[in-house]
Amino acid sequence: MITVDNLVDRAGDMLRPNMRFGVTGLSRAGKTVFITALVHNLIHGGRLPLFKAQQSGRIASAYLEPQPDDGVPRFQYEDHVRALVEERLWPQSTRAISELRLTIEYESASAWNRLLSSGKLSIDIVDYPGEWLLDLPLLQQDFAEFSRMAVSLARSPARIDLARQWLETATNLDVRAPADETGARGIAGLFAEYLRNCRSDERALSTLPPGRFLMPGDLEGSPALTFAPLPDLPEGSASAGSLWAMMERRYEAYKSLVVKPFFREHFARLDRQIILIDALQAMNAGPEAVQDLERALVDILSCFRPGRSNFLTSLISRRIDRVLIGATKADHLHQESHDRLEEIVGRLVSRATRKAGYAKADIEVIAMAAVRATRETNAKQGKDRLPLIVGTPMKGEKIDGKTFNGNTDKRIFPGDLPEDADSFFEHLHDTGTPIPHLNFVRFRPPRLERTAEGVTLSLPHIRLDRAFEFLFGDWLA
Repeated sequence: MITVDNLVDRAGDMLRPNMRFGVTGLSRAGKTVFITALVHNLIHGGRLPLFKAQQSGRIASAYLEPQPDDGVPRFQYEDHVRALVEERLWPQSTRAISELRLTIEYESASAWNRLLSSGKLSIDIVDYPGEWLLDLPLLQQDFAEFSRMAVSLARSPARIDLARQWLETATNLDVRAPADETGARGIAGLFAEYLRNCRSDERALSTLPPGRFLMPGDLEGSPALTFAPLPDLPEGSASAGSLWAMMERRYEAYKSLVVKPFFREHFARLDRQIILIDALQAMNAGPEAVQDLERALVDILSCFRPGRSNFLTSLISRRIDRVLIGATKADHLHQESHDRLEEIVGRLVSRATRKAGYAKADIEVIAMAAVRATRETNAKQGKDRLPLIVGTPMKGEKIDGKTFNGNTDKRIFPGDLPEDADSFFEHLHDTGTPIPHLNFVRFRPPRLERTAEGVTLSLPHIRLDRAFEFLFGDWLA
């Protein structure tokens, strides 16, 4: 089935170049904002000095077209950009897959390419939750292995207090007893509650499969989502009709009904991928959250089939040949810390790639903000200069006991990341030494600037142009 889909895709590409671009992110990393900013900046000619096709004036126009997959919900760009620009509100996160087609008309930089190419590229943006990506490793795990790994994580110091009720209840179950639907719903509910609590801002944990337990959608209440890992399973196999057999069967149903269709119909057809992560939230939550982020990156990178593809091999199997890791919310730091954030996340990614055995495809790490909500200033502190950021904290945000009203710009010292990444990782593995704390608050989207003629300018950003150049600059060369 995957081969047939790729043959159909490539046949169309021969007449009109098309790139399938996957966008995902871990919880609250900002993928909806990223897609909205991507489209808005290209359609409105945003300030993108490092995006060569735009900077050199070779892009004639960019516009939206109907997407090719009629069975996939459309990414509601118009609603999201209205929330950002007119209401200064962050758009609601999408909780399911969606798609959008952006077409770029351009002139190639190569005379030879101008003869062969139509000068038109369609980018099919496939938006999906990062939790779904973290489900793909389940395809290689049976129920016993899944249970062992889930229970081991739950018993770690960062999670044990959140998992205690589920673990105690599950440990007292007789897994060989006859299956009982009421008991199955109860244990599944406790397990799902534990996963939701792990995702809170205070814990900011990332490795939380199965992903649909956090966003069940139309599967809520189905048997495929009514199971849970079982602690300390005995040797041997489950007897027919037992609770153990029920949990095992429903776990396999989850893989068949949820994970495999996502892989076959969407993930296996991608050419490029961006993965957005909120590393700052993890840093503020503590070493355990950062270590869990690294664990999630290992699981994520192990999902990709790395390596470059040529035209013939891509007829059978498309390959993701470039992956961008975007460390979002760089605007929550002064620019002095942007490179430090990039270096720290780059180190996390390097460690994850080694553990995942992932080394063939190009991987880039960028500290970025798809929509920049702050500007920078300085304040004198004696003879020293204190770097500050200025923005409108969202209503209810707090720093040092002060609650903001959501309407007033404030100058905030966000804190500094260490100049030397080595010292950060020393803090990470020394539980007695805390990671430097950041004054992390959420800001409202910015007021957009207007020209003298009253034209609203494009959404401001940090390093969005670098992301564009890496992800599809070569397609426009």
